[in-house]
Amino acid sequence: MGLAYPLLETGIGQALFPYQSNGSLTKYGSTLVGQKWAGPKWFQGRPDAYNPMSTGGANLGPRSNTLVTEVRNQIAKLKNEGITPTPDLVTTSGSGVDPDISPADAYAQVNSVAKASNLPASVVSRLVKAHIRGPQLGFLGSPYINVLVLNEALAKLK
Repeated sequence: MGLAYPLLETGIGQALFPYQSNGSLTKYGSTLVGQKWAGPKWFQGRPDAYNPMSTGGANLGPRSNTLVTEVRNQIAKLKNEGITPTPDLVTTSGSGVDPDISPADAYAQVNSVAKASNLPASVVSRLVKAHIRGPQLGFLGSPYINVLVLNEALAKLK
């Protein structure tokens, strides 16, 4: 019986949700885990650890000097790249591996990505708009964009 239950659950997962149960893998990684993208020609996610083996928040409170320093450094980095910092682009997620950003986070990066990619900002902006996903079940959460999926679409434009 100890083997039957896991096999049944695995079979149900494979039958009903094959993409998810196989890790939601694409050419560049998993859509369930935040990826680190090098360079200004790619949309950036939250400044998480990007290490799925060490998930979890940093437990830094609002009065933490370490947190203040990290946020200030991230703000300076974004401004240096021509990106208007948004709260989610300068703070980590609770899980440490969040693969999604808000539409506002993506739109804040449009001009920088367009310039670095030699694409018109209007084209990059339309790409962002096309990748906005609504709340789950129509009411759970906020609209979001998966950074990996957005960057894969951007790579196809080049």
